[in-house]
Order: sequence, then structure tokens, then C-alpha cells
Amino acid sequence: MRPITTSTNRQPAETANPRDQNPLGIYFHWPFCLSKCPYCDFNSHVASNIDHMEWRAALLTETRRMASHFGNRRISSIFFGGGTPSLMAPKTVSALLELVARHWDIDDRVEITLEANPTSADARRFRDFQAAGINRLSLGVQALDDDALCFLGRGHTSHEAVLAAQLAQNVFQRTSIDLIYARPQQEPRGWHAELEQALNLVDDHISLYQLTVEKGTAFYGAKRHGRLALPTDEIALSLYEITQELLAAAGLPAYEISNHARPGAESRHNLIYWRYQDYLGIGPGAHSRIMVNSQVQALEQIRSPTQWMKAVASGNGGSLLRECLSREQCIREMVIMGLRLKTGLDRDWFARRLGLALNDAIDLSALSRLNNQGLTVTDNMGIRLSTKGYTLLDSVVEVLLP
Repeated sequence: MRPITTSTNRQPAETANPRDQNPLGIYFHWPFCLSKCPYCDFNSHVASNIDHMEWRAALLTETRRMASHFGNRRISSIFFGGGTPSLMAPKTVSALLELVARHWDIDDRVEITLEANPTSADARRFRDFQAAGINRLSLGVQALDDDALCFLGRGHTSHEAVLAAQLAQNVFQRTSIDLIYARPQQEPRGWHAELEQALNLVDDHISLYQLTVEKGTAFYGAKRHGRLALPTDEIALSLYEITQELLAAAGLPAYEISNHARPGAESRHNLIYWRYQDYLGIGPGAHSRIMVNSQVQALEQIRSPTQWMKAVASGNGGSLLRECLSREQCIREMVIMGLRLKTGLDRDWFARRLGLALNDAIDLSALSRLNNQGLTVTDNMGIRLSTKGYTLLDSVVEVLLP
């Protein structure tokens, strides 16, 4: 078996021109959690008894099947997400990485990320995951206040979060932490203090998500019945502005709506999504977008872990859907994803990816109005959101697309 080796040299990710690259990312989905957070609408399931050998075999089988269809590509990033992938056996991570190295060409700067929770049990496994090949850990801190962690349904304390983040920095080449803001009764002064505390735990990347209430979550029902009141739009905007100012001053400017990094430390895997490049998703509910014969193909894996496992075991594979997206579907996806980036939509890459000029894909009169309103900026490189426009992304997209 050829192990995956990585360079420790940090290379700029966001500043590179996307049209000069054709990377392939691989995403592995681990669908299990110890408990379901009330804000979470991801494909995650609570399970107390997991047959790790059976799941390892199934993931390996499905990876081989994907390789038989989409081999001969260079892998620039691998991401283990969930669910709670730090509940996986490190041997499973190691086996999957060895299999990927056997079937694909691996970039010598490949980014291999695993999401983890800051519980003591997870932290004890960090060195095993590093030995298995993980070189970047994304830690779901979510808050540094015990009352807020209880509200968010997290299974760790703020003290455990601090200890886990410090340990991660000592173990992995790169780390990132997540925080959730715009929580009920959260005020700007308290958020400013929490961010300052978080900066002591940050290596080179931090993700800061505004709390949203999605259908199918416990918070959705609570809000409908008047048991959950989020901050007003004015307070939420103030919290967002504090976030931008404080992180920029700390040398971690935003490169995407919810993500901040030191130059060169942007998440290579997530950039693949936002730039609308190719990626394969393996595991229950995972999605793929990959160009085949000049057409973007969308793949979707079976969502139910039980049904996914049965389909893989039967030899039919875990894919539920495979379709070629229409040009209109691709345009919409690429605009939505690209405008999330500070650099926006690159004209040359848009044309290369979709075979269509960016100006021919959007409503130019609407773009002119958005420019005049100070929501977008247009130049020879492409289209990007202004600082003001960042808070109105969904509205801007609906106006831009005819």
C-alpha cells in the first residue's frame, strides 16, 4: 500500500487562480452522532452500537466502486465530515486513505481534514487520527459559554473545548474551530469577549456561523411554538460586523461569508465547493459534482445509513441518483456558491467550466442596479459582493439570475 504523505509547506489557496487548477476532492460522510443537536439539519443519526468493521468494509467497497468510474484524477483534498467522524475508528480512516492513494494520484500538498468534537473521549484519539494521516482538524467548539453550549445541545464544556483546541494545535499541522453566534439574548459586548477568547485557540482558520433555524430540527418546532426568540436583525448585523472587524484586525480576514483564515490557510476542500470544481461524496446522503464528457454530473448517495449499507452490500452501490445537470442548473449553483467568496465569480473560470460567458448567464440590467445600490462590484476579473451585499446574498442571487 502507498501511504499518503504531505508537505508541511503552506501554499496560498484562495489567492490561486481557479482556472489554473482542476483538483478533485473526496468527501467521506460518517452519519453517526452520540446525540442530535437541536439546530442540526445534517444527515446525522444517533446510534449507540456501531459495527465499525462492517462500516469500514462498506466505505472501502463504495470507494473502490467510485474509483472504477472516476479514477485517473489528482486528489487535492480529502474531508471526513458528518455526523461526528471523530467517532470513527482511526483504523477506518487509515484504511480509506491507503485505498485512495492506491487508486488516485495524490497531490503532495493534499489537505486531509477530519471534523471532531471537543469531548475528552475525542481528544484522546487525536494522535491516532494524526498517525492515520489526518493533517487538519476542524473542531466543533460552537461556544465558549457553558449556558450557550447547553442551549445548543453540545456534549462538552467550555473548559473541555479549550483543552481540546490546545491539544489539537500540538498534534496537527493545521486546525480550525467553529463557533455559532446570534444566539438568543446574545449581545455585542459578550460576543466581542467570546471572540477574543476564541482567538487564543485559533491556529490559522476559524468558521463563524450565524444561528439559523431549519425545518426538521428541534429549534424549528420551538420557534413555531414561540419558545425560541433569536436576536433582532439589527443585533445580528452588529454581531456580524464585530466578527468581521475583530477577525480582520487579528490577521484572519474573511475569504467566504462564514470563514476566516490567515493568507494561505483557506480550506482547500471547501474552496472546491465554492469554486464549483469537482468532488466525490461517499457515504450516506453524500453528494457529488463532477465533470464527465463536458457535462456536470450530480450524484447523490442513499440517505438512510441502513439502506445505504444494504445497497453497498448487495453490490449495487450506494448511489440513489445520477443525472446530468442542465446548463441553467449549473449556472444557478455556480453563482450561488461563487458569490460566497470574497473574490466572487471569476469570468475566465466560469466560461471554462460552463462554456458560457458570465455576462450571458445573468441579468445585466439587474447587475447594473445592484452595482448602483452598492451591493455588488463588477470588473474585468468578474463579479463579487460588496461588504453590504454580503448580508443580502440570497436576495442578490435571486435578482441576478433571470
